[in-house]
Amino acid sequence: MLEYEFEKAFGGGFFVAEIKDHRDIIQRRAAEGWRYAGWIPTQQSGHGIIEEIDLIFQRETEGQA
Repeated sequence: MLEYEFEKAFGGGFFVAEIKDHRDIIQRRAAEGWRYAGWIPTQQSGHGIIEEIDLIFQRETEGQA
């Protein structure tokens, strides 16, 4: 069985948002036994710039399937 966790990553910048610290978050989670599974945008500006995302992590649990 898989379990999932989500962690926010935030963008910065005026005309173009650059997501910051995503690599550090992914490496930290990998060291904790999580596998990076993808991302989804959670906040956009009025001009369509993605300002915030959720990084998705998964790992196997010992629960029954």
